[in-house]
Amino acid sequence: MLPMDIPADLAPTGTLRASINLGNPVLAQGTPAAPSGVTVDIAGELGARLTVPVQLICFDGAQESFEAMKDGRADVCFLAIEPAREDTVAFTAPYAVIEGVFAVPADCPFTTSADVDRDGVRVGVRNGSAYDLYLSRTLKHAQVVRGRDGIGVFLEQKLDVAAGIRQPMEDFAAANYGIRVLEPRFMAIQQAVGTTRSRSAETIRFLREFVEELKSGGFIADALRRAGRTDATVAPPAT
Repeated sequence: MLPMDIPADLAPTGTLRASINLGNPVLAQGTPAAPSGVTVDIAGELGARLTVPVQLICFDGAQESFEAMKDGRADVCFLAIEPAREDTVAFTAPYAVIEGVFAVPADCPFTTSADVDRDGVRVGVRNGSAYDLYLSRTLKHAQVVRGRDGIGVFLEQKLDVAAGIRQPMEDFAAANYGIRVLEPRFMAIQQAVGTTRSRSAETIRFLREFVEELKSGGFIADALRRAGRTDATVAPPAT
């Protein structure tokens, strides 16, 4: 049985407010009125463990989801682990791993992802996404260009490269003759559950143990399978 102070700490309003990023179709699908997917399933299970109702607060992108946590409008979030977020968010170990890839015009001379980081190359990303944060700190020569959507800004500004999550990028390439995806992936995006660092150490430990249990017990694998998301893998156990 849970100590009474954990539900009070994690859901101080009496309702667990879960920030859901509908901009990542691997982890959440549907509409703000009827969201679904692995993050929705995790939020529901967490609310059941805490014996509190769950409010799903949906956003179009990771940046908005992060801001909701930062501003105290949400109690938990489902975001990729990134250093730029860790001052605010206490993350669990990842529950799932997805891939970040580049797409380029067919006539682009690049043959691998390693070719992208060159002087004069412009890479379109979704503002505030995990791959925006990652590329902003790892690219030494190429320029990151931010927009509401990596593919959108790539097309609008006629950029050299678009960056994004593998499945949407492969769908984009398949639907647009003359676009191809570069291999290998440029990053493994580690998706985790997070809450603010203001929570107690006991609450954060509970959240981390909860995620490990969901991974080992098959909950995450089942949720991904129900959502038809074969493009994500269950993360390995935390060490």
